[in-house]
Amino acid sequence: MPSVEKTPWGDAPEGPVSRFTLTNTAGDTVSILNYGGIVQSIVVGGKEMVLGCDELAGYLAPNPGYGAIIGRYANRIADARFTLQGVSYSLVPNENGNQLHGGPEGFAGKLWSPEPFTEDAAAGVHLHLRSPDGDMGYPGTLDVMVTYTWNDASELRIDYRATSDKDTVLNLTNHTYFNLGDEPTVLGHLLRIDADRFTPVDAQGIPTGELLPVADTPFDFRTAKRIGRDIDAKHPQVRGANGFDHNFAVTNYDGTLREVALVTEPDSGRRLRTLTTEPGVQLFTTTFPTGKYRMRGDAPTPTYGGICLETQHFPDAPNQDNFTTPVLKVGETFNSTTIYRFE
Repeated sequence: MPSVEKTPWGDAPEGPVSRFTLTNTAGDTVSILNYGGIVQSIVVGGKEMVLGCDELAGYLAPNPGYGAIIGRYANRIADARFTLQGVSYSLVPNENGNQLHGGPEGFAGKLWSPEPFTEDAAAGVHLHLRSPDGDMGYPGTLDVMVTYTWNDASELRIDYRATSDKDTVLNLTNHTYFNLGDEPTVLGHLLRIDADRFTPVDAQGIPTGELLPVADTPFDFRTAKRIGRDIDAKHPQVRGANGFDHNFAVTNYDGTLREVALVTEPDSGRRLRTLTTEPGVQLFTTTFPTGKYRMRGDAPTPTYGGICLETQHFPDAPNQDNFTTPVLKVGETFNSTTIYRFE
């Protein structure tokens, strides 16, 4: 029978933090923090599948957003400003004059209100956050509920739900770093992404507005290939990012829950399927220098040490005529689902 165990996990500036360990019938576990909604650990078949820290201090220190809920707007907004219904909004910048992942006080650093639960074949935790009107520059008081559910099929389901008392923009995702193998990097992992186009970026990581075909480029993952095969390709987009830090447009997107990516670790045969209702997936191959951040055991996080598959609307969509802006209107409810399935 699936279960939830709550344990104290230290104190953040906002208050005490708890860890909720969800265990399925097979004994595989997912651990969630109510600080940042962080996926702190996923253990399947005795193998830790995600990068992270052993103690809360690691998450309070500068880190690359290990496992956190990202909002209000995942990814980048150019010049930290956007216009909605003729009104211009100035956001709080935190990266070269742009806003990244909701700003310097985004959802990844918030203390969420938890409510654990169990079902016949699953265990989970509801996390609630109220973001006040003007938070990081965004309009509207936003009520967000993120539900993590871990079931006997070894699926981590993430359901996002939100309402606002003013029309606003909203783009939520999860920033978990996966490594399915025993090697320090994911360069040997095989990756398939069901996307025939991607959004190229400028030197600051802001989309140019184009949707370019992946065919005949290093961005073609329509057939599974090693992540490391083109990681140092001479393509300017790869060189500019020191790998992959790009949004992929889901092929024939229709808003239904569907598989969009498959990661396979060939030595062990471990696999991770990603399903989502979102139109985009940000592929991030942990491109920062080794030692910039620390992880479990206080070890330096290696370059290419993990892979992120951040399901999302497109970066900078509020400023891009070619992209659909995720507007949440008064009286409507934002709903989004992503599933990470381990096999």
